Amino acid sequence: MNLRRDVFQAIADPTRRTILLLVATQAMTAGAIASNFDTARPTVSKHLQILTECELLAQEQSGREIYYSINLEKMKEIADFIEPFRQIWDERFNKLEAILKQYQAKNNT
Repeated sequence: MNLRRDVFQAIADPTRRTILLLVATQAMTAGAIASNFDTARPTVSKHLQILTECELLAQEQSGREIYYSINLEKMKEIADFIEPFRQIWDERFNKLEAILKQYQAKNNT
């Protein structure tokens, strides 16, 4: 059975989030990525496989090396999904800030 991986489960893992941050600015080989972790290379390879299956990472072969880079289109899809929630929290924090300012002004007089 071929199960499709969930992108949000993929980014829930701190190691995978770190991998995404590492390749956000430049493409890297699996070995270069693995050198940033104190885990076995097969463990990092499994994380790379999951991120690739979720289409968060793209692979490009150059000679014998495979370079991993971030898939900005897929990351934008995640950001677009999260944006309404960010707006809700911004509104709540703005209301809280307004209440705090009213409270401070009332107590300073």
